[in-house]
Amino acid sequence: MLNSQDDTIIFIHGLESSGKGFKGRFFKEIFPHILTPDFQPFDPNIPMYDILEKRMIQLYRILNFKNSLVLIGSSFGGLMASIFALQHPLRVKKMILLAPFLVSRKLKPRNYSPIDVPVIVFHGKNDKVVQYEHARERARLLFTNLRYKIVEDDHFLHTTIKSLNWPKLVFNS
Repeated sequence: MLNSQDDTIIFIHGLESSGKGFKGRFFKEIFPHILTPDFQPFDPNIPMYDILEKRMIQLYRILNFKNSLVLIGSSFGGLMASIFALQHPLRVKKMILLAPFLVSRKLKPRNYSPIDVPVIVFHGKNDKVVQYEHARERARLLFTNLRYKIVEDDHFLHTTIKSLNWPKLVFNS
């Protein structure tokens, strides 16, 4: 079981969002000590993988010297959380991924060893941005302790997010 006193919980927002968007504000109400940083803003003139590189540098700085991590990643933030966890599995207690963008050339399974970190994914059946079938197959190759839940929702998962018992999700194994 996770211990709320010792864990660092971070919400990693999506590509065109911020830590102050709907999900960031929602999680701040439930977990006042959650980290909800704003990462490098999206700019359509900057290649996506350059943005990823800059955001990963920011993430490494934020999580430097922190262990017992609970990573909550949404879409592009799910990609970031996954890369971090695959590179530092002993520092991560749990990941909760929301419609994660896992089918990325930066997340090829042959480049990583599968990890046993508990991972729970919520993905909308009606997601038009990230297709759940491909993301689920990639997740199965990367995470050996995986629960992948397909829900009646879209990419933003607003209905699902509001309906979940977040303290139980975050603090129970």
